[in-house]
Amino acid sequence: MTTPIATSLRDLIEGGPPPAGRFGPYGGRYVPETLMEILIELERRSVELLADEGFLAELAGELRDFVGRPTPLTAAGSLGEAWGVALFLKREDLCHTGAHKINNAVGQALIARRLGAKRIVAETGAGQHGVATAAAAARVGLPCTIFMGAVDARRQAPNLERMRLLGAEVRLVEAGDQTLRAAIDEAFRAWVADPVGTYYLLGSVVGPHPYPWLVRRLQTVIGEEAREQVVRAGGLPDVAVACVGGGSNSIGLFRGFLADEGVELLGIEAGGRGGEGDPHSASLARGTTGVLHGAMTPLLQDAHGQIVETHSIAPGLDYPGVGPEHALLRDLGRARYESVTDREALEALRECSAAEGILPALESAHALAGAKRWAGRNRGGRVVVGLSGRGDKDLAVLADGAHHV
Repeated sequence: MTTPIATSLRDLIEGGPPPAGRFGPYGGRYVPETLMEILIELERRSVELLADEGFLAELAGELRDFVGRPTPLTAAGSLGEAWGVALFLKREDLCHTGAHKINNAVGQALIARRLGAKRIVAETGAGQHGVATAAAAARVGLPCTIFMGAVDARRQAPNLERMRLLGAEVRLVEAGDQTLRAAIDEAFRAWVADPVGTYYLLGSVVGPHPYPWLVRRLQTVIGEEAREQVVRAGGLPDVAVACVGGGSNSIGLFRGFLADEGVELLGIEAGGRGGEGDPHSASLARGTTGVLHGAMTPLLQDAHGQIVETHSIAPGLDYPGVGPEHALLRDLGRARYESVTDREALEALRECSAAEGILPALESAHALAGAKRWAGRNRGGRVVVGLSGRGDKDLAVLADGAHHV
């Protein structure tokens, strides 16, 4: 008998784990046999815990008292006036540790403790997931090891030090491309070596099932809050915009508006430098379907299935794949995906900083650049942008590398 899979918008709106972990042709579990039972048990226990009133009360308390939720929805009057739209920023940059990553990290850390894990391992690119995991692990009293590419460590030195101050062991990855993909590879290896005692706290809606669903479930709080807040401020938006690397902040925002047919969902990928043949990270726009890190999804790969060089000025977007739910949303036509260049993101970052007194992360600046482009075509519209993180972490990049763009 064929196992059913999530193939329609109704399937996605229902919100439970997709049957067999499949979002249409995407997703699934492509992992060593040693991990299969671990993942099946993680799905079973996660479904139980996320329906348990006691666990949900504990999670809600941590989100309120430790993370600082709800985060505000800030009306960006000056920037909106310049763009000719009513502009609202969902302020995940105001979460504890400075980005949306902490929503997922706290939730999974609580699950890890309930599962009896002895330690946590995680990967990080921009460093925000690493910082969030280190903080969450400390909060629940578990040791953690963070794998970070050597290139990203140089680009994000402040976050490297923050992780260490929060008690994490940070292992720099010198192999491969020395960025997020290589860090995930090493975290997977550590997990496979001790799948029972180790909990892998994956940071985005990628990887084998149930991670794309589990991370989405923990990030849905973004969209739920944003919808309530923007309706209170005058009505539903015309568009919700967020940056897309692996895609957790964007899927979290989009989930709040998924059932609202009149709200466009716009994801913004990293277009890199923008020249013909230049490396980029636009997996949805220019990728082909393959398997990476345990899931089938659009990838940036060559004709032989080898991952090609990627690039983004934003470390958190520098990844050759994307969450499988995004791929299905694209195929169904419910979400649309564009890319912006490094230069466009930098311009949007500077414009937002000067106009609103808010320094966004380079990742979030991609979403702002995409929103500005949308505004140019839709004067008078209402726009919600997911401001996924703050830009303090990017000051070295802005000072030393931006002039090369």
